[in-house]
Amino acid sequence: MAFQNSSEIKIVAIVPAAGIGKRMLLDIPKQYIKIQNHTILEYTLMTLLSHPSIVHVIVSLHKKDHYFHNLSIASNIRITSVIGGHKRINSVLSGLVVVPKNANWVIVHDAVRPCLSYKDLENLISVVKKNKIGGILARPTCDTIKYIISQTKKISHTISRKKLWHALTPQIFPRNLLLFCLKKVIRDNIDVTDESSALEYCGYHPSIVLGSYKNIKITFPEDLIFAEVYLKKLSNI
Repeated sequence: MAFQNSSEIKIVAIVPAAGIGKRMLLDIPKQYIKIQNHTILEYTLMTLLSHPSIVHVIVSLHKKDHYFHNLSIASNIRITSVIGGHKRINSVLSGLVVVPKNANWVIVHDAVRPCLSYKDLENLISVVKKNKIGGILARPTCDTIKYIISQTKKISHTISRKKLWHALTPQIFPRNLLLFCLKKVIRDNIDVTDESSALEYCGYHPSIVLGSYKNIKITFPEDLIFAEVYLKKLSNI
């Protein structure tokens, strides 16, 4: 596998795209749903490729994926595909192991967050100048949060939202640190749902970078309506 201009690599992006999207109730994985003229995954990749600091993108695919290589963007010389795993953490690790050692920083971004703006991406990347641990895009929680009694769906109490934030992606971390933390989480059999959680478990404190509410994750069918509106307004698409 050859990376272009590997001696000049700054940041490599990893896009875990091995999910099958059961909650969308469709016959195809949700990352391949089309909005206007492009798939969700194509929008995601185009935004990442638009930033000059991201010199390569690694897409982690399901082992039975037969959609990706039919996309025109799959032939881009700055994109490499690998086989992902059963869980998100395994897909990210599959990408990490092929990231060149001279790529100091890695960005991880959900395949189904196509509405990421260039401005938010730029703001996240700038965090590396302030925090050598890295950081994530996030939004303050605006909803009232209820803690429920296990399995009863009855409310136990209300949680103060003053210090609560919704984690988004992309998330950016030093390559070697992320690799170390993900391996430790797996070794210790700890369940995490994003990369920041792995760093937190290992005692590190990534920074929060305010992100747009438009950076939605396509999870349910109704999300497509909002995504189409937001994508029309993005200047980089």
